[in-house]
Amino acid sequence: MPIRPDRILADIEAIAGFSENPPTIGYSRPTFTPQWVAARDYVIEQAKAAGCKVRIDAAGNVHARPTTVDWDAKIWLSGSHIDSVPTGGKYDGVMGIVVPLEVLRAANEDGRQQLPLELVIFAEEEGTTFNLGMLGSHAWAGSLLLDRLVTVKNRDGQNYLEAGASCGVSAERMADERLKPGQYRGLIEVHAEQGVSMWNNDVPLAIVTAINGRRQYAGTIVGQANHAGSTSMHDRRDALVALAEIMVALEALANELSERSPQTVITIGQVWPKPNAINVIPGEVTFTLDFRGASNAILGEGDERLRQVFTSVTSRRSLDLTMIETEFLCAVPLDAAVCGAIETAAKSIGLVNLPAVASGALHDAAILAPIIPTAMLFVASEGGISHNPKEFSRLEDIGTAARILDALVRQS
Repeated sequence: MPIRPDRILADIEAIAGFSENPPTIGYSRPTFTPQWVAARDYVIEQAKAAGCKVRIDAAGNVHARPTTVDWDAKIWLSGSHIDSVPTGGKYDGVMGIVVPLEVLRAANEDGRQQLPLELVIFAEEEGTTFNLGMLGSHAWAGSLLLDRLVTVKNRDGQNYLEAGASCGVSAERMADERLKPGQYRGLIEVHAEQGVSMWNNDVPLAIVTAINGRRQYAGTIVGQANHAGSTSMHDRRDALVALAEIMVALEALANELSERSPQTVITIGQVWPKPNAINVIPGEVTFTLDFRGASNAILGEGDERLRQVFTSVTSRRSLDLTMIETEFLCAVPLDAAVCGAIETAAKSIGLVNLPAVASGALHDAAILAPIIPTAMLFVASEGGISHNPKEFSRLEDIGTAARILDALVRQS
């Protein structure tokens, strides 16, 4: 049976229905919440109906492959995530789940019970549930150990092990179930581009050959809270104004670095001023910073220069600064052979000259790439909108991605 885009759309809509928010606000599925579990269980039920067996690894990731394919057989892996940011869209992550799900369905209907494909749902990709991303893939890959998983907390104060215990997470089994080199033929993650380039250039699909690196930071600037009416401008030690000056300087730094490496971006995404009162000068401000670049050289230079900005501004204003790096993920080249396999599969269904692009956003693929051959297939996002309920990708493009994946797996 052919790939059926109508079933892909039905899956997307069904998963969107498992949300803490109404659609007008955006779709919300924090990892291990009832909504996340319901979405996960929906995919599990659909996979079983397509003739698959299912297991959940010690990191909380879900794996589904045809019942006639042994768990130790070396096959292809394809998947993404179903957790979302608080006001997310229908397609981010979910697209990468429903595409291999449909490929498994179509194969089962055709009697291809030996299809060498495993669907994976990675737990906690976004990072908004525990304030650190790709936890499921990190834990499975062994690049994030138990001592870190017990320090990250969700909104209920539970760490990853506690929150995930009812969803299969097990500290005792984690080392034994760790991903091993050579365990899979390769990973193909299908994902929305989350950028405007492909849509604006009428490019429906593209092969991702690299994923940009990321450094993240958390910090606090401390000055002195004081009366807003009786403290002169000269006598103020305003922590929030200092951060505002730093933000402008960082924007200029990012623009400068992007002249050499266009995908360089710097974002201060969270700010918590104290005491946050209308008539009090902010005496303290806590912030987070996200810095991304296409090369490790840019990430190194940018780290040094942004630290200089913070030190210069806070010293001149007689403020105290504390800043730590919370994450450093190197820029990752993806596997040339897997990229070539995607290109060959695309040609077999009549698509030639798929462009090669780099991903500015991070994905679970970046975590697994050092261990197993990995590549990604991007689908264009309308207007580049993502992490937003207006997020949209054309159904025909998603269906084409499924046909490419199907062709790749069948030809291998």
